[in-house]
Amino acid sequence: MVDDFADSRSATDEPEKPVKATGEPEKSMNVAAQVIAAIVVVGGLAGLLWALDLDSKASADRGPAACTTAHDTKPSKPVSGAQLCTALNRPDLPVLLGTPSEYAETADGNESTLTSADGTKSTTPEADVDLKTYSVRLSASGDDIGVADMAGLLGTGAEKKTMLGHPAVLYSDRTIALSFNLGGGKAKTGPGGIARCLLVARDAKDGGGYYEVSIWRQDFATPDDAALFRVAEKVLPTVPGWTVG
Repeated sequence: MVDDFADSRSATDEPEKPVKATGEPEKSMNVAAQVIAAIVVVGGLAGLLWALDLDSKASADRGPAACTTAHDTKPSKPVSGAQLCTALNRPDLPVLLGTPSEYAETADGNESTLTSADGTKSTTPEADVDLKTYSVRLSASGDDIGVADMAGLLGTGAEKKTMLGHPAVLYSDRTIALSFNLGGGKAKTGPGGIARCLLVARDAKDGGGYYEVSIWRQDFATPDDAALFRVAEKVLPTVPGWTVG
C-alpha cells in the first residue's frame, strides 16, 4: 500500500467548434473524416505522452482495445514495451481509475530510444493506454539511478512515498497540447494540463532503476492521486521482474 498519501492526451472536437486543447477556433475542412485531433505531450522526465483520439461515435462502436506494438523495434530487456502493455491494459483498469463505465480506446507498447551527446543510445520500454477520461503510461528504466537520487532532481514539489515496500516519489509534470487538422495547415501548440507521476524503485533497496506510472486527463483537470496509486499497486506486481518488497 502507499504510505503518506498525498495531460491530457487528446480531445476530439466536432467541425467548426473550438479545439479543446488550444482554445482557438477550428477551420472548417472538406475531408472525409472531418476530424480535428489534439495531441498532448508530457515533457521532462515523464517523456512523451501522446495519442490520437478518433471520432467519438466510431470509438463507441468498438470494444476495448488490445495491445499493439511496433514490429520493427527490438524488444527491451529484461522487460519489453509489449509486456508493459499487457500488464497495464488490464480489464479492471477503468475501475482502478474511477471510471468503471469506460474502456481502453487505444493501447500500445513500444521501445523509446534516445541518443545522448556522446552517441550512447538508451532504450526505454513503455506502454500507453487511453480511455475517454484518462490516459495512463507505464515505463521502465534500467539505469543505475535510484529513486532517492531522482527525488533530488525533481525539485521541492516531489514527495517521497513507499509503494508495495519499494521507495517511490510522486511528482507533477506539465503537458503540452499540439493541435492539427487533417485538411492541412500548420500545427499549433498550447498549454496542456497536469500529469501526476509516480516513480517506484525496481527493488526494495533502491539499487538502481525504476518503474514510472503516469496518469493525465483529457479535459486538462488535475488527475486523482488515489487513482494513480490504485493503478500502480495493482499493475506493478504483474510486471515481469518485479520483486516483492
